Amino acid sequence: MSAPTVVITGTSTGFGNLAVRRFAGAGWNVVATVRKESDLGVHDEIANVKTLLLDVDDEQADLGFGELALAQFGRVDAVINNAGYFQGGPLEASTMDQVHRQFQTNVFGLIGMNKAFIPIFREQRAGVIVNVSSISADGGYPYTSVYQASKAAVASLTEGLHAELAEFGVQVKALHPGSHETKIFSKVDRAEDVPADYDAGWASFASLNLVRSDPVGTAEVMFQMVTDGDRKKVHYYSGPDGQAIPRVKQLLGQDWYFEELSARNRGQASPLWDAVMPSPVAGQ
Repeated sequence: MSAPTVVITGTSTGFGNLAVRRFAGAGWNVVATVRKESDLGVHDEIANVKTLLLDVDDEQADLGFGELALAQFGRVDAVINNAGYFQGGPLEASTMDQVHRQFQTNVFGLIGMNKAFIPIFREQRAGVIVNVSSISADGGYPYTSVYQASKAAVASLTEGLHAELAEFGVQVKALHPGSHETKIFSKVDRAEDVPADYDAGWASFASLNLVRSDPVGTAEVMFQMVTDGDRKKVHYYSGPDGQAIPRVKQLLGQDWYFEELSARNRGQASPLWDAVMPSPVAGQ
């Protein structure tokens, strides 16, 4: 019997790159995608990885990618929809073009990839789809409203698909990473011509998020999601802050949680928040 195969999008850096190595190291075949031709050699040293070009913004390419991926190793057992980016800044200063592009990549491209693999998994009565959301989909963070709206859409889509595809043996799960040290923060599509009224608040919020966790842990959670066989669990979290937030929200209740989170985002975290909410830890 041939080795299982996972498809992972957005693998030139960050979570996707680490996930390729985690799965390949465990004996899986990996179909890895990159957006730029210059990145096609990023996994050349790994024998059981085939790297293909894919811009998830191209919906027709997305819809045809299932069969292309299947042809690489003769089977597909899981797909991790990791490709995405971060549009940041006040909504007032974000252009509608920026908003549309954020949703095109993070939502519509991801939907296209789900549509590409659902028929394959439905017919074989098995498969795992991991859609990468964000801890911000559980939160209420300033200057990330467009990004977190796109990731909330991913989480909601995943919940619907989890219910829709369960009868066919297909598992659909959402991953909510906390704050991690990846290149997503060096490639932010920032709002421009921001009114000066936002300067102090934006700078203050940015200063609260300088320490970020090691992304290796998120690659490990990705591997767990694909291999744990849990057909009931939908939402998974990574990083100390990511893992804590749903528990803190349950502990405090939604209204109190948002009150405490809003105070923290203003740089006025209460002793209670500091006691129950761990920060990201560099190197962990």
